[in-house]
Amino acid sequence: MLHMQFSSKARIVDITESSKYEIYLHRCLTGPPSKRYKKRTSYLERAIPKGFHKKILIFEGNVIGTIEYSPSEVSYYPIVGDGVIVMNCIWVLRKAKGHDFGRMLVKDMIESEREANGFATIALTEHWSPWFRKEQMEKPGFKALESISVTHKTKHRDSAFNIYLMWMPITKGAQQPSWNQQKLLEGITTCIAHPLYHPQSYTPKQIFEKQ
Repeated sequence: MLHMQFSSKARIVDITESSKYEIYLHRCLTGPPSKRYKKRTSYLERAIPKGFHKKILIFEGNVIGTIEYSPSEVSYYPIVGDGVIVMNCIWVLRKAKGHDFGRMLVKDMIESEREANGFATIALTEHWSPWFRKEQMEKPGFKALESISVTHKTKHRDSAFNIYLMWMPITKGAQQPSWNQQKLLEGITTCIAHPLYHPQSYTPKQIFEKQ
């Protein structure tokens, strides 16, 4: 599944261990920096010492991919599990499609976390965003365990979408992770570009409603 040949022109840099690309700790691959976003900064200060990693993929001198992951206790998501590493984010720019860079990033994550029992993340269907599509998460080996159908309280209010708990066990007999669906309804506050982002301007605790 992950035993593939990748481009020799691509390299992956852990920017939690290198200050050269520090700007990407506070922003996505495109768009302005969000270093002044206090919740992101606060999250990084708490998560990096506990095993959070953000890596970028550089191809022909350009930053075209990224992946974020951490132990479940400091993940974006309310996912828990013994020896579970949670992939918070993965993104490859559309212009770099066709090189299996997504699989390359996942493979690097797995090889870097050799003590993990398995890897978890979330996936979406019927959401208006192009990110975190379920079929994209299935390509490197994640499988759906559970799902929840929700609506957004301020956007596309008449359109329900599904959030999935995705799982990729590594060790034999690895115990599956679980998630707190009620907590998930509060959304994500540590990444302003995330499809489940809960803006600071929206004061109610929950930004999603379970269907």
